[in-house]
Amino acid sequence: MNPLLGVNVDHVATVRQARRTAYPDPVEAALLAELGGADQITIHLREDRRHIQDRDLQVLRRTVKTRLNLEMAATPEMVKVAFEAKPDSCTLVPERREELTTEGGLDVAANRDAVRKVVKTLRDADVVVSLFIDPDVDQVRAAHRVEAEVVEIHTGRYCDARLAPDRRRELGRVVDAAKAAAKLGIRVAAGHGLNYRNVLPVAAISEIEEFNIGHAIVGHAILVGMERAVREMKALLARGAR
Repeated sequence: MNPLLGVNVDHVATVRQARRTAYPDPVEAALLAELGGADQITIHLREDRRHIQDRDLQVLRRTVKTRLNLEMAATPEMVKVAFEAKPDSCTLVPERREELTTEGGLDVAANRDAVRKVVKTLRDADVVVSLFIDPDVDQVRAAHRVEAEVVEIHTGRYCDARLAPDRRRELGRVVDAAKAAAKLGIRVAAGHGLNYRNVLPVAAISEIEEFNIGHAIVGHAILVGMERAVREMKALLARGAR
């Protein structure tokens, strides 16, 4: 079975917010992504609202035809937003205002009680909960203990590795985490830093059911259009899975 593709449209909003205009609209981008074959639309509503805005979440909740995945910090404000919007799924991520992008996975093991509380609140609202974690078996086990239904494995270190031995080592960590999660009955996703050049080896990991990819697709879409950019990524995922 081919992996599913979640398209993150945050950086369409980044371009819009650079001039505080009404365009380009991430809602329109999401529609085109779905036309290109996206299985899910992902957005990260940050506490500082640097790209995606509350309005985007509200409109996307009404218009997305596939599934809407909300990435969010595990804070009372964002839990309230998610509880009211009721996306199909929420991915809990660590968040620092000064970071350029999400720099690492959520430390579930060190914050088990707090994360468990958020997971329970969202699951009580019939929202599927995913935890964005580093490729670490201990974090996978912690995710299982807080009853998360999905883990999204942070692939950033694999993607950033410049030397072949480093890439192999980091890919091995992703494989080990994915296998550990699957054995515990947790669904596995992956994301961060994946692009058209490095996704094939990760797509070949059979335990990974879903990929969330944003920056690479949006960047490619500027040149070739969103539908084509999504189709090309879907084709790579299918090729890797074979």
